[in-house]
Amino acid sequence: MRRLLPALIAATLGGLWLAPAPARAEESALPEGHWSFQGIFGVFDHAAARRGFEVYKDVCSACHSMNLLHYRNLEAIGFGEDEAKAIAAGFQVPGEPDDSGEVKDRPAKLSDSFKAPFANEQAARAANNGALPPDLSVIIKARKGGADYVHAILTGYGEAPADVKLQEGMNYNKYFPGHQIAMPQPLSDNSVTYSDGTQATLDQEARDVATFLAWAAEPELEERHFIGLKTVLFLIVFTAMLYAVKRKVWAAVH
Repeated sequence: MRRLLPALIAATLGGLWLAPAPARAEESALPEGHWSFQGIFGVFDHAAARRGFEVYKDVCSACHSMNLLHYRNLEAIGFGEDEAKAIAAGFQVPGEPDDSGEVKDRPAKLSDSFKAPFANEQAARAANNGALPPDLSVIIKARKGGADYVHAILTGYGEAPADVKLQEGMNYNKYFPGHQIAMPQPLSDNSVTYSDGTQATLDQEARDVATFLAWAAEPELEERHFIGLKTVLFLIVFTAMLYAVKRKVWAAVH
């Protein structure tokens, strides 16, 4: 029996290893967006980021929070101080308690974080059939594919194939893992009216909001790229100087 036990264990583990994995829906490759902020010289398209904020404010903010951003941060993508103040003032947030301890709402200020659409997680789930809309502050970093993923999800809705049975309350999306997503299609042509007059096609809206979310997740990207470029240039010049000094010092040695 002692000799048989290792063999039985090995056979059992071998059977588990060789057993076929559960069938998974075939996933579609994400289309590449060719973003301006990619690569070592990448910079954000600030006009696109501003339009992306408009998409977020008018559509996405109904369900998704961005708790890590403050209204003052909007100045970094080209909004003037007065514009940012006007945007903030359009939202009501809880103020400080008065002498009686009562808290009243007040217009938001630049120092306030973006107003969340729901008071707490339970309220968010109750309004979305049990699903919790994720905070979008760093969603680009939190999802494999980054901006390509966000753009693909927003443009990947469609009719489910005949051989796909959707669960109740789910929507078909060819780029979402498993192809069934609780979020209804949020964007369509002319979902927003851009203040700069850009035509608001579905693809344009998706690209703009992906750019805005990429900036929100990594606002220091341009500064980091600039510092990296200066460092590389310094090292090139410094290496050339060292080589010149080496040749001078060892010129008499044959």
